[in-house]
Amino acid sequence: MKDNFRSGCPIASTLDIIGDKWSLLILRDMLLYHKLTFKEFSSSDEQIAPSILSSRLKLLASYELITKQKQANNKKENIYLLTEKAVELSSILIDISIWGDKHLREFNQIKDIEGLNLERSLIISTVKDRYYSLMQNINIID
Repeated sequence: MKDNFRSGCPIASTLDIIGDKWSLLILRDMLLYHKLTFKEFSSSDEQIAPSILSSRLKLLASYELITKQKQANNKKENIYLLTEKAVELSSILIDISIWGDKHLREFNQIKDIEGLNLERSLIISTVKDRYYSLMQNINIID
């Protein structure tokens, strides 16, 4: 995968991995809405096609942004968890949310997101804490 970057620019390199809308929406669903399974991602309002979802999950896993695991209580279904690397993207996702809420309401019916009016660093720490709390309650198979 190392040869798949357009340039050595850190912005371009980051966009090569998370710059498409689907990857960002998968990360959003995992971080903000605590979605874990292929079926849960498929049920998002944006209606990602199964083939695209599958390819994006593989891409995110190949760059170690997510891991694929099995839960102890359901060994048939895969769950996807964010790595620390991906959780560090929470500030970017929150900034995009704040910007969209502020500047796009006149063009689209933006959904209200609870807590988006709080101070930025508080939003980010709350999002991270909630995700880490979720992860502590998931019993995965080693």
